[in-house]
Amino acid sequence: MVRNPFVMQCGEFHVDYRQDMAIWKIARVRWRIFMIVALFALFPMVATDYVVGLATLCGIAAIGAIGLNILTGFTGQISIGVGAFLGVGGYTSAILTTKLGLSFWAAFPLAGLITALVGALFGIPSLRLKGLYLAIATLAAQVIILFVISRWDSLTGGTAGLVLNRPQIGSFTFMSETSYYYLMFVVLLITIVFSLNLFRTRVGRAFIAIRDRDIAAEVMGIDLFKYKVLAFFVSSFFVGIAGALLGHYTMIVSPELYSISVSIEYLAMILVGGLGSVFGSLYGAVFITLMPVVLRSVVDVLSGTFPGLEGVLVGMKEVVFGVVIILFLVYEPDGLNKIWSNIKNYFRLWPFSYTK
Repeated sequence: MVRNPFVMQCGEFHVDYRQDMAIWKIARVRWRIFMIVALFALFPMVATDYVVGLATLCGIAAIGAIGLNILTGFTGQISIGVGAFLGVGGYTSAILTTKLGLSFWAAFPLAGLITALVGALFGIPSLRLKGLYLAIATLAAQVIILFVISRWDSLTGGTAGLVLNRPQIGSFTFMSETSYYYLMFVVLLITIVFSLNLFRTRVGRAFIAIRDRDIAAEVMGIDLFKYKVLAFFVSSFFVGIAGALLGHYTMIVSPELYSISVSIEYLAMILVGGLGSVFGSLYGAVFITLMPVVLRSVVDVLSGTFPGLEGVLVGMKEVVFGVVIILFLVYEPDGLNKIWSNIKNYFRLWPFSYTK
């Protein structure tokens, strides 16, 4: 391409396919993303251990929420069994490390793969079931998996659970909040990049076609059985990875940590964040994870004026949780991702909003 040296270059244009296929096509947007990643990388250096621990929990929840959103938001397959799949990932890593003596770095990907296989197995009925019927089938998976975990005492420890160790490299152990935050941060970045690129591929587009109209997708030649089971496989892999990370972070796995309420929380994350949005999963995970913490802080502040307020904190959490979901479903079904998009669009046009 010959450029006239006397003509000033302006605007954004692409001169090859690589530039045109980039995730972030505009240079300033790419720099903004790099700056945000750098800020999160520097975050533990200025935050307390408590805040870093909360950020770690938010990141682990975001990994699981992205996995669930791949299945529910992008492929349209409702799942209420994500809590049990978290348990499969956590228990698999615990069994491989404590009973078989494998290192965390070998058990970690194996936990994701085994969870993916279990998820694909329970995803087989998705060819014949959809909507509420598929949701009930995944609820059955939740019940079956938790029953096995609770009753197989020789392998899973039964209701007592298993105790895990933190990962280590040589003599270095990820015991501090900061070190585990960076481990979570690397896994989260890989998950985000993979998910963003997944829906630029043939497989990702097949997922979206199935979500929009599965009969039309089948007419176009998309193998519904293959791609629905593959969606369960990919989704469960990331959920299993999140379960393994969470298990080694809390250093314990037990059946009550993976109850149906956990599945509802993860569904709330993708509903509040935005179905069919990778970054919406991030926003929803942070919102739902921090909501009890914020509520607790508000109660602590008001407890001096209202002494009996702490007694209703547990019930208040469920009430606020339900109200938040209802408000989002009624007033902004597309979630926090849509709200953030609207804010960006407003300031992109401000103060010339009449140019819409």
